[in-house]
Amino acid sequence: MKFTLSWLKDHLETDASVEDITETLTDLGLEVEGVSNPADRLKDFTLGYVKHAEKHPDADKLRVCKVDTDEGEMQIICGAPNAREGITVVVCKPGMYIPGLDITIGVGKIRGVESFGMMASERELELSDEHDGIIELPSGEVGDRFVDWLAQNAPAKVDPVIEIAITPNRPDALGVRGIARDLAARGLGTLKPLSIEPVEGGYDSPLKVDIAEDTLDGCPLFTGRLIRGVKNGPSPQWLQDRLSAIGLRPISTLVDITNYFTFDQNRPLHVFDAAKVAGNLRVHRAVGGETLTALDEKDYTLSEGQMVISDDNGAESIAGIMGGVATGCTEETTDVFLESAFWDHVQIATTGRALKINSDARYRFERGVDPEYTRDGLDHATRMILDLCGGEPSNVVTAGAVPEHARAYKLDPERVQSLVGMDIPESEQRQTLTRLGFRLEGNMAHVPSWRPDVMGEADLVEEVARIASLTKLEGKPLPRLTDGVPAPVMTPQQRRQQIARRTCASLGYNEVVSYTFIDKASAALFGGGDDATMLANPISSEMSHMRPALLPGLLQAAARNQARGFMDLALFEAGPAFHGGEPGEQHNLISGLLVGRTGPKDVHGASRAVDTFDAKADIEAVLAAIGAPAKVQILRGAQSWWHPGRHGKICLGPKKVLGVFGELHPKVLSEMGIKGSAVAFTIWPDEVPMPRKSGANRGALVQSDLQAVERDFAFVVADDVEALTLVNAAVGADKALIDDVRVFDEFIGGSLGEGSKSLAITVRLQPTDKTLTEKDIEAVSAKIVAKVTKATGGTLRG
Repeated sequence: MKFTLSWLKDHLETDASVEDITETLTDLGLEVEGVSNPADRLKDFTLGYVKHAEKHPDADKLRVCKVDTDEGEMQIICGAPNAREGITVVVCKPGMYIPGLDITIGVGKIRGVESFGMMASERELELSDEHDGIIELPSGEVGDRFVDWLAQNAPAKVDPVIEIAITPNRPDALGVRGIARDLAARGLGTLKPLSIEPVEGGYDSPLKVDIAEDTLDGCPLFTGRLIRGVKNGPSPQWLQDRLSAIGLRPISTLVDITNYFTFDQNRPLHVFDAAKVAGNLRVHRAVGGETLTALDEKDYTLSEGQMVISDDNGAESIAGIMGGVATGCTEETTDVFLESAFWDHVQIATTGRALKINSDARYRFERGVDPEYTRDGLDHATRMILDLCGGEPSNVVTAGAVPEHARAYKLDPERVQSLVGMDIPESEQRQTLTRLGFRLEGNMAHVPSWRPDVMGEADLVEEVARIASLTKLEGKPLPRLTDGVPAPVMTPQQRRQQIARRTCASLGYNEVVSYTFIDKASAALFGGGDDATMLANPISSEMSHMRPALLPGLLQAAARNQARGFMDLALFEAGPAFHGGEPGEQHNLISGLLVGRTGPKDVHGASRAVDTFDAKADIEAVLAAIGAPAKVQILRGAQSWWHPGRHGKICLGPKKVLGVFGELHPKVLSEMGIKGSAVAFTIWPDEVPMPRKSGANRGALVQSDLQAVERDFAFVVADDVEALTLVNAAVGADKALIDDVRVFDEFIGGSLGEGSKSLAITVRLQPTDKTLTEKDIEAVSAKIVAKVTKATGGTLRG
């Protein structure tokens, strides 16, 4: 939105400078994007008087002039045809920047004669395209500033142009009067009254208007009138200057008047050449396929349902967006039909986007105009047409009615403090709203018709705070909710998950963030894919179910990387998995995946395929980092997607599973497209017990000063008995005294015969209160033998 300072002062009585106005506009929410002030580039130029002029001795077209300036007499050589004695000129002294030439002049010699500056033309000062001669001023004193002379005699040439950015919720600021209203509410001046004098018609318009029944929702009100005997032609200079300053090309008086009101009052208008209209006008919806050559001289084909204004010959205007060439006004136009209508913003936006038309009318109608000003805008434009073009107006033709827009909200002065944090007196709040056009009845604020964005009590607070200036907000610390040290922001589980992620990253894993949705086939491989976790409206067929585990996403990521040549991978993910479709039917997991080899090939053969013990080492590291107990059991019997003989469950008991590690089932790897070996681990962090002490400090190191004792045992068991079963039984013999159990030997064959094997274990006993005697050791040994015998059916080897 562009406007000039003088245009603004038509509506605002103010002595504020351009700097004050621009700063205030930005503070009000109407951000200033740029200011073009011609006075800035002309401020150094002064007036001079040519006392004497004579022909250059070596050039017929050059003249040597003696010019009186504020710094005394200066010699200037000039080639302009009108350079002569007795004229007042604009002097450019050495060191000054000439904007039209983009140079800084200096002292120079021209054909052997020195010149101390120049006398400028209008084009050289970017005042116009005139460059046939230097500027001749009819008045002015030597030494006066040129900008001061222009301000008195040609103010349009030094009128600053201000450009502001308009947010979609402020359509009232698309008119200069709306901007002036905001500035007046801030106290930067006084809003001038807008006189609305209805123009009486002298006859009934022979051109009628009708709105189709199915179009009333898109055009609830249409007003217009015929004006006979107008004289169209170039608009007056003041109007041309205003339109040119904001980037519009003056066309003719009738067209320029409609453009003027578009920017002055945010009221788009349109004029039809009445002699070119066949029959009456009808506002209706297109049936589809109608064509129209618009004023931009482009052809448009209308789609079904788009609003159009037609006469007996067909479509003549794209409603609320752009008129047609066929009924456009020219200098030969003598009778015009002036239109002022109100259009639905949504339907205008839809049509404009479909036809790809960007016009000032569409820009305003799709954001919202003042419905109450529809008729008044017609009278204002009529008055200007009569003043500038003459003519005789008809009575107003009206179709439809002003749509209902009245609404009021309660003004609660205390809400400014609660919502914004500013202390503004109630009297100031009421005065602010009154200046903005709100009508107050008690505590009820009636919203003006030009503010469609005000839709609630909070919007009233926003208006009050905006005018008061949000820069007055003072930062205040939030009150403490508790005394002493505040509680941590993160919950223990969130903190535990954060530690697990950092630990995995430190182990060399790359984090993966996958979708929580997977395809049914992949979900079924990991115990999911049922109707309970199926999405009602999936994004795609590959995302039809909630994931039952994290491993499917990791395997899919690994398969994609292998397809691109990355065969050795270490990936992990932390997040939720779902065992049902109801709220709360989810559980947190931390999963890691190792695929391929431990490192690149090398001559020493250090690279090997990843195995179960790589996954075991990593899961133990993560569990230790999140505070899992050091003493755990490793059991068999995990889910079907684990290799039946190459996995282990880390448990605190048969039913308390902390995690699973091992190789993945070959069938699963094949289904997921994984090449080579793959091992993985999964942790249920919520199953890891919380520490008994919630403090941040570590407890004292407990170290026994008593001698540890080790005893070896060899048991003969069936060859299908797992070593893990034997170790777990030995550990359970005396949990307080037994510190560690490990297998150190396995013997098969020989005297043991078929179906048997010998497993040898070392049991480390660590006393804490007294040194163990031989009797104590024998008692523990007996418990170990008994436990192992019961658990495995084996016997102590003699």
